[in-house]
Amino acid sequence: MSSRPPSAPPQLPGYEHEQLLGSGGFADVFLYRQFRPRRQVAIKVLLATVLDESVRRQFDVEADVMAQLSTHPSIVTIHQAEVSGDHRPYLVMEYCPRPNYGVRFRRQRITVAEALRVGVQIAGAVETAHRAGILHRDLKPANILVTEYNRPALTDFGISIATGQGHEVDTSQVMSIPWSPPEFFADPPRADVRSDVFSLAATVYSLVAGQTPFELRGQRNTAADLLHRIDSEPLRPLIRPDVPLELNRVLSIAMAKDPSSRYDTALALGRGLQRVERALSLPVTQMDVLDERGPHTAHGDDDELEMHTRIRKVVTVEPDARHGAEGGRRPPDRYAGIAPALEPHAASSPSSSSSPGPASSPGPGPATRHPAPPLSQGATVLRPAGALAQASGNPAVPPGVAGAEKDEEQRPTAMWPYVVLAAVLLIALGVGTTLGVRHVFVEEQPELETTDINVAQAPVEPPGEPTAVSVQIVSPEAAGGVRARAQIAWENPQGFSEGDSFQVRWKDMPEGYEEYGAPESVTGRSSTVRSVPPGLTGRCAEVRTVAAGGDASEWVEACLEGD
Repeated sequence: MSSRPPSAPPQLPGYEHEQLLGSGGFADVFLYRQFRPRRQVAIKVLLATVLDESVRRQFDVEADVMAQLSTHPSIVTIHQAEVSGDHRPYLVMEYCPRPNYGVRFRRQRITVAEALRVGVQIAGAVETAHRAGILHRDLKPANILVTEYNRPALTDFGISIATGQGHEVDTSQVMSIPWSPPEFFADPPRADVRSDVFSLAATVYSLVAGQTPFELRGQRNTAADLLHRIDSEPLRPLIRPDVPLELNRVLSIAMAKDPSSRYDTALALGRGLQRVERALSLPVTQMDVLDERGPHTAHGDDDELEMHTRIRKVVTVEPDARHGAEGGRRPPDRYAGIAPALEPHAASSPSSSSSPGPASSPGPGPATRHPAPPLSQGATVLRPAGALAQASGNPAVPPGVAGAEKDEEQRPTAMWPYVVLAAVLLIALGVGTTLGVRHVFVEEQPELETTDINVAQAPVEPPGEPTAVSVQIVSPEAAGGVRARAQIAWENPQGFSEGDSFQVRWKDMPEGYEEYGAPESVTGRSSTVRSVPPGLTGRCAEVRTVAAGGDASEWVEACLEGD
């Protein structure tokens, strides 16, 4: 969200303005209602004050790139690119009404299953862009929107470049530091497909961790601090109890400092995330890759995931390919020196079974293998008609006639009544023996004292409210889009313990100011500095205490003087 006031929405023929959706450095995004066909659309409008020809050229490039890629199910669809009556270029795009992942990962606990699903689907979108010759260069949670059907959709190709220009990166473009790889900040800066692999893995990390990969809670997290950690400090593993070792290994490989140590493609990263899904017994997410050049050839362990990757022009999967190119032996692990290899889960994985079974199920859609359970040798023997007669030494007698005269003699005696009777006798004998032993050898135990289970518990007192809350401007708004910043301070309440924390937010933010109204968790401090909501009056901040057990106090507010 930009600190500048939003521009006026342009009058566009065939569209009716409804509201502001967001603002960036060079453009605003508005919600419009299109008349024909009647639907809501998001329209990105370049600012009239932007005279820089390179920015306008980027805007045109974004329109062309998204038009080329927007048929992908995980890339935002672009409907139109035009220039308004007041000479502002604009893009008409698919409207994604749900909160984007840049908002969600800070506010909600995202499950590992959802983070994996989003990672696989966006990996397919990024791989499609790479095969079309485009690097995104700004992969981050805020650029993953969510459609009405709860599907992630990648957007904002504004600083994308051709893959062939990987060593000609324009340093004047603003990039998102927390998710950027080290080579973006080298001298000279570099970028290739493995840079997008790093940023996508950093995005998945953020969804699971609830913070950016190199952010440290309770410590300074300035741009310089993040740059230093990205360049020199190892990636800290995710420590959530529901995060498997397999996911930490995949992220460690994808976010290696040296690009040559990472996955070579976004497709390879997506396959790694699919393996984590399989290890967790989750449904393996479909990965869509559009490529006119034909299918990607996989070998060994990847072949088991080939059925979950839809690449244009792929119509068959060789049934024998699932056993690998060398009789079922796995290829050597090229990443063993980067992240230690984990024990294979072949014993519990359906893919480890070599028993015969149907290779796929008929019907539309991707084929799904269903291995048959192993059969013990000789468990079933099928014989041709007449075999019994031949075995009796009289093959001339037709089937059904041989032995007809001796049906009564050859009919086996029914055994089930005897089996049932024997079972009943065994049960009766066991019960009688147990009762006899208990009566003779086991001493009678005294009756245990009991307690009431529905005893009313003393109510838990909510934590005390913070005191002496104050808001003070520490840096005023400046030219060039620099936001004003304010320090929000308070004093700890009585009874405050080490495990307690605080939440801070701006109060009653209007629509379009969600970033400012989102609560910030503060631990180990009694103050924080936040950007001031621009263009508003009566701006007040709120602080509340959050106990270690989760209970929270009432909000305590303080307002900026002069508002």
